[in-house]
Amino acid sequence: MTQEQLRIDLPRRSALGRDSFFVTPANDIALALVEAPPRWPAHRLLLVGPAGSGKTHLAHVWAGQAKAKVLWANDLVHQDIPALAKCPLCIESVDAISGRTDAEEALFHLMNLMGVETRPLLMTARTSPTAWGLGLADLRSRIEATTLARLDLPDDVLLSAVLSKQFADRQIVPADSVIPYLVTHMPRSFAAAGWLVDRIDTLALGTRGGATRDKAITALSDMDKAGLFQEA
Repeated sequence: MTQEQLRIDLPRRSALGRDSFFVTPANDIALALVEAPPRWPAHRLLLVGPAGSGKTHLAHVWAGQAKAKVLWANDLVHQDIPALAKCPLCIESVDAISGRTDAEEALFHLMNLMGVETRPLLMTARTSPTAWGLGLADLRSRIEATTLARLDLPDDVLLSAVLSKQFADRQIVPADSVIPYLVTHMPRSFAAAGWLVDRIDTLALGTRGGATRDKAITALSDMDKAGLFQEA
């Protein structure tokens, strides 16, 4: 059996509950807004943040509390829009539909119907609406008028918590020095945290030492060689 096959066979569980969402000044305002749907103007909220910033986690926290359905924006064209509008809803990656006329029209129709039904709508995106380039002017104005909650880049406390969670999701217990070392030397990015934990997981596979500081150093070196410090 190859190393890659061994890695695929290892169980991995991603915890998306409220108890595993770590609160720091980098995300406390966004969390407060997400948890207060009665304060959303027009019953809509747009959650914006970079890849790996916790958007999906926070969306699932809200969806669990609101008993809402979670969908990807690109899948709206295959849905019964009037039926969707009758319950709370979370639409992920709304910025991904830019330039897709059918998807933009589906979202615009959905937003109109949910406004009539007074149902809460949470949307997520990586960037602010002004950067999306939506083709449908009416949808663009609705989105840009939606209250925005922003998830910022992580501080040391949040970055440490994200690394700890990602190791735990992979059932890995790193050496005590690993997370402090990574936080000190890695790019300040949630995407970088995910890449490094995944790389350390691969490096540690089948070794006696497990996730050690030396493997963290190697993972950082691999990230640098791959040119990912600038991209993370």
